[in-house]
Amino acid sequence: MTEHPRPWPLLNSQYGPDLVICRARFDTLTNPRTGKDMQRTVLETPEWCNVVALTRERRLVVVRQFRFGSAKVTTEIPGGVVDPGEAHGEAAQRELREECGYTSERWSYLGCVEPNPAFHDNLCHHWLAEDCVRTHGQELDNGEDIVVETLGLDEVRARIASGDIRHALVITALCRVLDLRQPQ
Repeated sequence: MTEHPRPWPLLNSQYGPDLVICRARFDTLTNPRTGKDMQRTVLETPEWCNVVALTRERRLVVVRQFRFGSAKVTTEIPGGVVDPGEAHGEAAQRELREECGYTSERWSYLGCVEPNPAFHDNLCHHWLAEDCVRTHGQELDNGEDIVVETLGLDEVRARIASGDIRHALVITALCRVLDLRQPQ
């Protein structure tokens, strides 16, 4: 008989600092295997969304921006935080319009992933927007400095292979639309 991991009983939770993009929570739980009480950190984080946005010419809309964690300019797909009371589909449409100035009438939900269930409690929702057209100017907030580009799908695959595009949530969204395997 195969044993299955069991949930860890929660003894208590204490809140730490509000870190603007998330809030730290320190949970004390009991390891059911050892009986030992342990403290674990959970980052309470709003849901996220990201958008695989394809133009009518089947080019991918990407954003280039500086990322604080890696201290580098990255190439990613549009996306962001789902605001309180906002549906993730609405957030995807808003993020595409605000970050890139693109809109679409053809939207498909691609599902969601857990960004890092080891310490995050949120989901990232993937959306596909097809036949995107630039209809607006950018509406960036004070914390954004974004350049918008479009890439051919072969160039997207090449940039992933070279490591130029390597954001895990971007790749999980893209692999639901494109075959990202490299030719052998």
